Amino acid sequence: MDVAALFHESRRESAPAYRRLKDVLIEQIGTGRWAEGELLPSESQLVSALGLSRMTINRALRELSAEGLVVRLAGVGTFVAERKSSSALYEVRNIAEEVQRRGHRHRTDVVLLRAEPADLRAHRLFGIAEGEPVFHSVVVHFEDGVAIQLEDRHVSPELAPDYLDQDFTAQTPNSYLSRIAPLGKGEHVVEAVLGSAEDCALLDIEDSEPCLLIHRRTWSEGRLVSSARLLHPGSRFRLEGTFDAT
Repeated sequence: MDVAALFHESRRESAPAYRRLKDVLIEQIGTGRWAEGELLPSESQLVSALGLSRMTINRALRELSAEGLVVRLAGVGTFVAERKSSSALYEVRNIAEEVQRRGHRHRTDVVLLRAEPADLRAHRLFGIAEGEPVFHSVVVHFEDGVAIQLEDRHVSPELAPDYLDQDFTAQTPNSYLSRIAPLGKGEHVVEAVLGSAEDCALLDIEDSEPCLLIHRRTWSEGRLVSSARLLHPGSRFRLEGTFDAT
């Protein structure tokens, strides 16, 4: 068994056996030796091949499961977990570029793109008189054919007058707005929610699936350009961020 050879070759006396086994399994998953959804060797097979106790094997697999790298199904086995799409927590990035950096294919479906009468919320956000037009777009972003984000965005007509003329299947709203109104400041507010029936239908998820909702506002030269509601299925998405302690 490859795992056994790698385990013994990478033996580090200072690390406990379960930790060494975890390192080997993580490396094999990370290099693609085991693909997403692939069945891993059973606990019994690992016990026999490695000469470790079942308790040690179980701890390694249990911790990998808690970290989201494997999925354990009672009576069935342990499988490599599907990788979640991720986005930066502290930055405003173009989702198409994030998908492409992962080596996957991005697609956008435009659900709505129109001018609407500004309501009280739009008036307070953009300073637009109630009843005057505000631009509204709703698009769904896909990664390899799977919906990962529902983007519901309101945009200032003054700062992006040609917004409604854009083809958002060829470029994302973020890409266009970043070009014509360079980002000066951004704000993220994140919460866990359940999507509406319409949201879930657009994302092709069950009504009971938890979602991650990001409220994003962006400014250019001190003026609010857009306010977006970004809804992600919890099973398909995660936020990532790094920071330095000072």
